[in-house]
Amino acid sequence: MTTPTATPIALITGGSRGLGRNAALHLARAGIDIVLTYRSSAGEAQAVVQEIEALGRRAVALPLDVSQSKSFGDFAAALKQALATTWQRERFDHLVNNAGIGVNAPIAQTTEAQFDELVAVHLKGPFFLTQVLLPLIEDGGRILNVSSGLARFALPGYGAYAAMKGGIEVLTRYLAKELGPRGIAVNVIAPGAIETDFGGGAVRDNKDLNAAIAAQTALGRVGLPDDIGGAIAALLQPGNGWMTGQRVEVSGGMFL
Repeated sequence: MTTPTATPIALITGGSRGLGRNAALHLARAGIDIVLTYRSSAGEAQAVVQEIEALGRRAVALPLDVSQSKSFGDFAAALKQALATTWQRERFDHLVNNAGIGVNAPIAQTTEAQFDELVAVHLKGPFFLTQVLLPLIEDGGRILNVSSGLARFALPGYGAYAAMKGGIEVLTRYLAKELGPRGIAVNVIAPGAIETDFGGGAVRDNKDLNAAIAAQTALGRVGLPDDIGGAIAALLQPGNGWMTGQRVEVSGGMFL
């Protein structure tokens, strides 16, 4: 178990940009140190590390392609080294399975290659990465998976993507059940439409699409990265330790 005086450490996949970056900064402001992963842009990742350090927290960036499950053993070894070097610890506290890609294609036009990539990134990747990292997660820690509002409501063009997110929501409940004896709480957050560069930035940059989504949202606007980063930080606070196996949608009330 983490001692009461130990600073919590969160590992965020895909933490160099978008919602992952935003979540990392919110967690740092909440007093949590960060390990973030990036697929290709070491420069972006190091910039986030510097932002976190400017907030008075410690951070490390490690390369990881979540679609390449054969690399997870090597990643775990690199993570162990980083934990030992930076924190003099063998384990971390919170895992946020955030890394993802977007594919917008009707089911009739979705290719097998697109489908396979979505499986690798959004379902197989989190499944086996979590499996490999379980020995490094503190008893009493947390796992937070990232789903999508699209697993609840249907918008044409996202059938394959949403199916993977539905899978991650089921996986969350099984992880919660199986890891309960270790005191590890496992939940899933489901963002609604957010103004980021995800999926080519359509929600952010297409004014008509943005307005249409806002009109179907109870709080009257499209979400911003801070809406999700703040929610992730809140879900990982000590007061939420009794919540597990739950899906929390953070969409401003889309399609209620």
